Amino acid sequence: MKNDSDLVFSTDPELNKRCNQCKKLITACICKSSSSHVDNSSIRAVLRLEKAHRGGKDVTVIDRLPLNEEFLKDLAQDLKKRCGTGGTYKISGSSATIEIQGDKREQIKKQLEIIGIKCK
Repeated sequence: MKNDSDLVFSTDPELNKRCNQCKKLITACICKSSSSHVDNSSIRAVLRLEKAHRGGKDVTVIDRLPLNEEFLKDLAQDLKKRCGTGGTYKISGSSATIEIQGDKREQIKKQLEIIGIKCK
């Protein structure tokens, strides 16, 4: 069964804020103009290595990124160039991730720290 329901109310006041342009909740908003500038110092990305359901290949996943397609596209492109490998970015619901082929956790962590993004 497909879940197309939207968040109606949350006890967390940050989750109840709405976008000025599209009037959707900030967590569900993907307006480019409302979130065109991302503050790197406020991001706490999570790095992990995944192998499951990928044909035995390693994939480094960067999770808990802002829902800004322009930011994700630029960051994914930069990380792919720095690591010398392929990858992609995905926005699904209220989460945004970047996938980089191979075990590149150390390289990615160094690069994210250079641009001011904290990593776990």
